[in-house]
Amino acid sequence: MKTRHFLLTLLAGVAALLGTSQAMAQQQQRPIRLVVPYAAGGPIDNTARILAERVKDTLGPVIIDNKPGAGGNIGADIVAKAPADGLTIGIAATATNAVNPWLYSKIPFNAATDFAPITQMVRVPNVLVMNADTARRLNINSVADLIRYAKANPAKLNYASGGNGSAGHLAGELFKKEAGIFAVHIPYNGGNPAQLALLSGQVDFNFDNLATAAPNIRSGKLKAIAVTTLKRSSALPDVPPVADTLKGFSIDTWWGLVAPAGTPHEVVVKLNQAFVAALNAPETKTRFASMLAEPVGNSPEQFGSFMKSELAKYEKVVKATGAKVD
Repeated sequence: MKTRHFLLTLLAGVAALLGTSQAMAQQQQRPIRLVVPYAAGGPIDNTARILAERVKDTLGPVIIDNKPGAGGNIGADIVAKAPADGLTIGIAATATNAVNPWLYSKIPFNAATDFAPITQMVRVPNVLVMNADTARRLNINSVADLIRYAKANPAKLNYASGGNGSAGHLAGELFKKEAGIFAVHIPYNGGNPAQLALLSGQVDFNFDNLATAAPNIRSGKLKAIAVTTLKRSSALPDVPPVADTLKGFSIDTWWGLVAPAGTPHEVVVKLNQAFVAALNAPETKTRFASMLAEPVGNSPEQFGSFMKSELAKYEKVVKATGAKVD
């Protein structure tokens, strides 16, 4: 009887162990959901898909889930309210985690406390561009030329953006304020319609992200006047920064990966190690370079500190421009 009891106890223990192992294996096999708060096909979505492919050997399958709307707020809120188990992560971007908290009168998440930073993915310079034909006609080749023309021809210039409160809008309003000029802002429903308006000559200049504007700069349809980073960009080494003329002017675009607040530290570290390795892979750098996106790949602490500083920075920028949504 004792032998039988021992064997039954042993078998029960083995069964429990196997059940636990199976549960852990199933947990490991569950795909990670990466929420992109913007539509498919843009630079943010493309970089997310590149990384998802690179980390599948270390993290398993990563499924991209595009949840656009409300300037990125819908997707960001999904991540903020997801279970903190490492199986739902998302993109934090300039708009969602630095601009929107000051731009929207109501926002369904707290950008400062609802996310656990994983790593910054990239930074992309913004660029002041003009329709090449317009620039030739108005004899504008530099920031100083643009300011000079605007002051000599009050209210004759206009510029487009992807919408009220977009990076292009904030950059344009900050530029007007710092330069002491006036130009009419024409908001469009997204960056692509704004760029089409510039290409067709409906507007005079735009502040666009370099990844989007680059193909038309290379083709000669757009003239790059200046980049909005404090220093020159390696992607456009011959184009000076706006800051050379307007000291301290700096607005660039960034995005990275976050998990819901409360995600266990060891889970965040595992995600960080996998995605940083993917960002540092030569193939990733080559593919990102083709989109003029510079990989970053830093620690959760560094990305968290950076997002905190950007949130404070854009509070001042948004208030200075007076931009508001709803």
